[in-house]
Amino acid sequence: MFNRLKQFRRVATRYDKTRKSFSAFLALAAARIWLPYFVNRT
Repeated sequence: MFNRLKQFRRVATRYDKTRKSFSAFLALAAARIWLPYFVNRT
């Protein structure tokens, strides 16, 4: 999962300097990666 998160440029370069905004973007990126696995389950 960490390697997939590193594909996002903001995560790889630590663009967000505050801990709160960095962790919020990590949560958004993780949701974006995991969401397609749960959408089309029947």
